[in-house]
Amino acid sequence: MKKILITGGAGFIGSHLCERLSLNSSYNIYSLDNYFTGSKNNHVENVTYIEGSTADIKKSINFSPDIIYHLGEYSRVEQSFDDIKKVWQYNKEGTFAVLEFAREHGSKIVYAGSSTKFGDGGLGRNASPYAWTKASNTELVKNYGDWYNVPYAIMYFYNVYGQREIRVGKYATLIAMFCEKMKRHEPLTVVSPGIQKRNFTHIDDIIDGILLVGEEGYGDEFGIGNEEAFTVLDVARMFGGEIVMLPERRGNRMEATVCSEKTKMLGWRAKRHLIDYIKECRANGWK
Repeated sequence: MKKILITGGAGFIGSHLCERLSLNSSYNIYSLDNYFTGSKNNHVENVTYIEGSTADIKKSINFSPDIIYHLGEYSRVEQSFDDIKKVWQYNKEGTFAVLEFAREHGSKIVYAGSSTKFGDGGLGRNASPYAWTKASNTELVKNYGDWYNVPYAIMYFYNVYGQREIRVGKYATLIAMFCEKMKRHEPLTVVSPGIQKRNFTHIDDIIDGILLVGEEGYGDEFGIGNEEAFTVLDVARMFGGEIVMLPERRGNRMEATVCSEKTKMLGWRAKRHLIDYIKECRANGWK
């Protein structure tokens, strides 16, 4: 039986990955999550859930995984300025511990980098504490491959949306937040200038890509992103609600380049479209 460890397995993306992997009876699936943004409501069957921090992975995990899908990091751009201590703890201390664990146990690490490093012609990598930690972590993962022969693959997600997104509060993400506001008959809030472009990618397409990269990918630059790009104002207009503009915020990139050539060589393609998802949500009463 192949042993698979997912850090952040109770989060939005991690829970969908756990769910898909759990369908394969030849895998033993484990999740390590500190439940910062993850939720026990996201638990699925046939997965062993371990509560703990990635910084203490050696204390929490007493087996040698074949693959570690490392998704369990701080993952918000604008909020990272206020949460810099958490960013450092989760993204630097945590990821260093996971890499050391992978080195000692001979595990392949599949790391979720951030597409922010490709934003605005490469200037996005230093635009926020979140972006910098993620960009510098990709270099550390690659160095562990060179220094210690740790097998690795680095993925980059682009504006993931779908069921189990956080809908309210400080860590809510755009599509889910818009759904919640439509459900409550509240205005859709758009951060100025509103012309910033995003490559919204459905969670099912993301999981398709993660599984391909996990099994067949080695090296860097496995982008998993829909090449369809929309401005945030375009998206708000798709929803059709009243729009209220908010002041511009630090760290808010204007655009990003989708680097998915290597993922496509593995056979991956984005199959879902944002407009169809919005229509489904509208038909279901924005639930």
